[in-house]
Amino acid sequence: MAAQRRSGGRAGFTFIELLVTASVLMILASALLPLAHWDEKRRREARLRVTLEQIRTAIDQYHRYCEQGLIIQTDVEQLGYPLTLEELVEGVAVNGPNPEEQTTVKFLQHIPVDPITEEEEWGMRSYQDDWDSTSWGGENIYDVYSLSTQRALDGTYYSEW
Repeated sequence: MAAQRRSGGRAGFTFIELLVTASVLMILASALLPLAHWDEKRRREARLRVTLEQIRTAIDQYHRYCEQGLIIQTDVEQLGYPLTLEELVEGVAVNGPNPEEQTTVKFLQHIPVDPITEEEEWGMRSYQDDWDSTSWGGENIYDVYSLSTQRALDGTYYSEW
């Protein structure tokens, strides 16, 4: 009868064993919570990188179309860049090989949400602004950045990406 316990032959855990097990599980769970937080932050940072790349690619493609003469701009201050992000979403008239052939090209399906601030607002720089300017001159959109004031995991600010 080696399988029987001292407590009248009933098998099971004592209160102390259950308390120790619960304590160990709580310690492990408290160690995992910060890891989950950092994992979520890493995911948001990855989404921010992809989103910035999408917007910047759309701006660059718009600029290439202007350089090729496919988009005719009326404002000289634009220098081949869009005036607003909405212009990339709504589309612009692009000339075809024949003057009568015009099509509308949309460079973005929608203005993406900033994964850090969770809003559709972006900081913008025009070609005439300084590279580190935090205020938009309004002439055109040369670059975009996050409006978040938080630091990334690598120590840089999201607005510097």
